[in-house]
Amino acid sequence: MYLLLMFLVNGIIIFSGVNSAYESVPRLLLVSFDGFRADYLKKYKLPHLQEFIKDGVLVEQVINVFITKTFPNHYSIVTGLYEESHGIVANEMFDVVTKKRFSQFNDTDPFWWNEAIPIWLTNQWQENKTSASAMWPGTDVKIHNTTPHFFMQYNASVSFKERVENIITWLNNSNPAVTFATLYWEEPDKSGHKYGPEDTKNMNKVLQQVDELIGFLVQKLKFSKLWDEINIIITSDHGMAQCSQDRLIKLDKCIDRGSYVLIDRSPVAAVLPHNKEYVYNLMKNCSPHMKVYLKEEIPDRYHYHHNARIQPIILVADEGWTIVQNETLPKLGDHGYDDSLPSMHPFLAAHGPVFRKGHTQKTIRTVDIYPMMCHILGLTPQPNNGSLSNAKCLLADQWCINVPEAIGIVIGVFMVLTTLTCLIIIMKNRTPSLRPFSRLQLQEEDDDPLIG
Repeated sequence: MYLLLMFLVNGIIIFSGVNSAYESVPRLLLVSFDGFRADYLKKYKLPHLQEFIKDGVLVEQVINVFITKTFPNHYSIVTGLYEESHGIVANEMFDVVTKKRFSQFNDTDPFWWNEAIPIWLTNQWQENKTSASAMWPGTDVKIHNTTPHFFMQYNASVSFKERVENIITWLNNSNPAVTFATLYWEEPDKSGHKYGPEDTKNMNKVLQQVDELIGFLVQKLKFSKLWDEINIIITSDHGMAQCSQDRLIKLDKCIDRGSYVLIDRSPVAAVLPHNKEYVYNLMKNCSPHMKVYLKEEIPDRYHYHHNARIQPIILVADEGWTIVQNETLPKLGDHGYDDSLPSMHPFLAAHGPVFRKGHTQKTIRTVDIYPMMCHILGLTPQPNNGSLSNAKCLLADQWCINVPEAIGIVIGVFMVLTTLTCLIIIMKNRTPSLRPFSRLQLQEEDDDPLIG
């Protein structure tokens, strides 16, 4: 039985394909194409991205964090924290104590970012490693008085190719070497807002351009001799839903503007009321297509309670509905909705020596990306809400087995051991008992035995 168990254990270890330690210091490039909805992969032909996935891994849907907006989810990717924990709780924020405001045009005050430690800082603080970034949200901010060693201040007019050229230069020429880098691009989010995801003609054009940019990135990495050694994750922060002029929730029909301040807007709107009970009672009856929560009533599954920057009243529009005060429809596509909606989910694809080849997984959570990246880089992660166990099937050095398979193996081993035990018992019972040995007694008439 002992030998059988040893055989099974050795077989499982061999089957798992555990790799030896990496031959060189692992390096990781994290890429985000903003607003890349998961099902775009199935709706459109994207040959460069599909080629990237073929020899790597694909997660079909990443379950992102609520609210499903750009700044909060990008910070969750690099911290592994829910928004209530890392402090970037919306694209527009207001702090009632300091009276400070945060927006995409006023986002460089470390005050907003210092509640967490992003991975680019952890990478630089451990083992003298170097980080670089081309416009990932927050990387041009002195978070805990530190920026990535190399970074570009955000400027939407800078082309993707220029951003890639900078990343390649930093990866090839820094000393000590850049081991972690981030790269951000505004599309297809920008066009998704403009056209809406259901405008397949225009979105096809945009996604073909995005696919060409992925091809350009891979080409530059190959030309620079980085392709075979670097690990690359391509993902996004959220998806996109179609909006309509026929699906507007007009607050002015329900309540006077003078009774509240609208801090963050549709489809999850943050409301700072002058009289909380009064505003709440009027707004909760405003539309059947909008949920109205007091801060303390927000569902636990959103992980959106425990931060002073979350306003006293939160409005959550149903998918495809837009909250306005009295304006016309501001955009044909939007995001921010409930993070359980498939339309809000991005995808994740990865390629490189640490990743499996040709593996597809249904889901992971956005917060699981951070512990996976720390594992790849050999970093001790900061406290986070993610779990490496949810991402280990993507990694070549991890034993990947799901619950049904594990149960099957345990049952199989039990059955084998039970069968062997029964066979041993049966064989023992069937063995004939031997007569006791008795020495031959010589009779008096027998001749003396021969001696010598």
